[in-house]
Amino acid sequence: MNLYDLAIPQFTKMIANLDRWLESAAEHATKKPFDAGVLVAARLAPDQYPLSRQVQSACDGAKFTAARLTGKEAPKHPDTEQTIDELRARTRTVRAYLETFKAEDFAGAETRAIDIPWAQGKFMHGREYLLELALPNFFFHVVHAYAILRHNGVPLGKRDYLGSVDMKSR
Repeated sequence: MNLYDLAIPQFTKMIANLDRWLESAAEHATKKPFDAGVLVAARLAPDQYPLSRQVQSACDGAKFTAARLTGKEAPKHPDTEQTIDELRARTRTVRAYLETFKAEDFAGAETRAIDIPWAQGKFMHGREYLLELALPNFFFHVVHAYAILRHNGVPLGKRDYLGSVDMKSR
């Protein structure tokens, strides 16, 4: 299986799910009513990132992984989002970027040396990078974004988290 198949469909799906959760969060704040900015700044623990940074980190994880595995340059985002609408715009921008990739872009990605920016002088081969670092890190931030929203009363459930699932009939 090509690394494209392991990465891009899941990144794209989960970023789209994240966008829907943020939409639900805005609707929830309107119905209650309260300022949705409270959710943007919410966090699960004092030493963890707030929702805004969880969304930014998930988006960065997806775009940087795709770029690193293919040897392309990722778009830059200044991490200045302060509203639900701005976070949703970020998810849509990253999703559009992910949709530009094709399976052939990932040719040779399994063995490509991926430099680890925060580990000076260290690298991982593409397959290990994706499976051992990039995917777990991406899902870490996605799960925390979900948990922050759920903890704050946004009506989300497992089906919202999973999104569409490609089931077959017998």
